[in-house]
Amino acid sequence: MSTQNKITKLLVANRGEIAIRIFKTCREMGIATVAVFSDADEHALFVRHADEAVRIGGKQPNESYLVIDKIIEAAKQTGANAIHPGYGFLSEKVEFAQRVIDGNIIWVGPHPQAIEVMGSKIGAKKIMQSHHVPTIPGYQGDDQSEATIKAKAIEIGFPVLLKASAGGGGKGMRIVRQKSELDKAINEAKSEALNGFGDDTLLIEKYFDTSRHVEFQIFGDKHGNALHLFERECSIQRRYQKVVEESPSPFITEDTRKKMGDAAVAACKAIQYDNAGTVEFIVATDQSFYFLEVNTRLQVEHPVTEEVTGLDLVRLQIEVAEGNAIPFKQEEIKQNGHAIEVRVYAEDAGNN
Repeated sequence: MSTQNKITKLLVANRGEIAIRIFKTCREMGIATVAVFSDADEHALFVRHADEAVRIGGKQPNESYLVIDKIIEAAKQTGANAIHPGYGFLSEKVEFAQRVIDGNIIWVGPHPQAIEVMGSKIGAKKIMQSHHVPTIPGYQGDDQSEATIKAKAIEIGFPVLLKASAGGGGKGMRIVRQKSELDKAINEAKSEALNGFGDDTLLIEKYFDTSRHVEFQIFGDKHGNALHLFERECSIQRRYQKVVEESPSPFITEDTRKKMGDAAVAACKAIQYDNAGTVEFIVATDQSFYFLEVNTRLQVEHPVTEEVTGLDLVRLQIEVAEGNAIPFKQEEIKQNGHAIEVRVYAEDAGNN
């Protein structure tokens, strides 16, 4: 491996728990670390965990952690030759990944084209179908007229889920159980999608009342290798946000695990994926499963996978970003024991 790909100083374009987590691995690998912080985070713990810290000003994320120019400038100012985006903020922004690469800084994440194609739920679904990965029956066509959306929803059969193509976090989503609810649901989902993401394109999916949400951790490198690090079950959710994550899933059989793992790797290879990612599936009560989406970043719940595989996913991300091949084969990875992560939600439920 040529020395120019060796990461010597890494800037984390994020804050809080994920920044501390990445700094920990960097310290073990002998890599110097840089934190960026907003005015609001001046005294935050993660700032003290880095070797250097750069103030990027502003109290709100859109004045600090979401400003690409400030982050690239901080990397140049400190001589950081790599940037890790963490999760959230700019982690799945194609423009950010491209700007990092164009600035001759090592991007610790998948290549921008993979982020771009997986950023559209419709585009992602079409790619998966062409690589024989099972997808949910639905409609993701260009004709977005209300008449077509209604006709397709009726054809798929209720209940259906209307979903913003550009969205996430439950925005622009409506479950429709009967024909009489369609008009209102389409209008609400479209306007929410337009306000939230600037794009009111909807897709329709068959809705499963009693399905499970199971995701597979995938990893690819720049040499065409791809594998999975088993599953995380995250069916216990509130407001479309995960609350409990565990591995292994207590629901899927060994046979289903093998088939889902193979499908996840096929998804990874379909887009020449070259870092950490997550392929999300829903699993019906009969163990049939369907592709949902690919998250092109490290997830909040990655420690669950680390606990049962004994692997350091951040170390693996860094090694792959440096141009190294994944140092083990699929059959060498084993699931040992059981791990659970629970998120604490700050919510005034009584006040919705």
